Amino acid sequence: MTENITRRGMLLVLSSPSGAGKSTLSRLLLEKDDNIALSVSMTTRTPRPGEIDGVDYNFVSTAEFENLVQQDGFLEHAKVFDNYYGTPAAPVVKAIQAGRDVLFDIDWQGTQQLTQKAAKDLVRVFILPPSSQELERRLKERAQDSAAVVARRMSKASEEISHWAEYDYIIVNDELEKSEQQLFSILQAERLKRVRQTGLVPFVHEIIGEE
Repeated sequence: MTENITRRGMLLVLSSPSGAGKSTLSRLLLEKDDNIALSVSMTTRTPRPGEIDGVDYNFVSTAEFENLVQQDGFLEHAKVFDNYYGTPAAPVVKAIQAGRDVLFDIDWQGTQQLTQKAAKDLVRVFILPPSSQELERRLKERAQDSAAVVARRMSKASEEISHWAEYDYIIVNDELEKSEQQLFSILQAERLKRVRQTGLVPFVHEIIGEE
């Protein structure tokens, strides 16, 4: 059975300006596919209402975060809106070696660092909003941030979007269902790449009768 062919996992990155939909698309993909898990980032920011430590993020102090930086324990880390975010390396490496995919909901800075450290395992997807007006509407509608923070996020959006060309795939998130289908298609196609199917050699040898 082809599903038994040994495969190396991948690092699937989703990036976008805040409010473009990457978190929603991440959640939908995780619900649909059992062989991909969200990388739980570490952060120094305060939990938002409903967020659970160890599930949404690992919430730590600035001192704890900086200590792990000194130990070179992150695949990527960055300072965003006055708070630190980072991806601990150990659980990610363990997952992809076991053939499981890891989903990253990170910005362009983190993606650049992942590209430097794990380019061969990386698949980069950038989510664009259909317009700046729609992006602002979404930020206001979710009612998580003050008007000042919304304005700050909008002012930063152009800088974030300017990095779109560093990504392998671009999805314009105008219709959520369509965007979800496109993202799932990317995942399926990348899993079928020959270089990721590490068990193909013995599988093919068995088919053609070679020892």
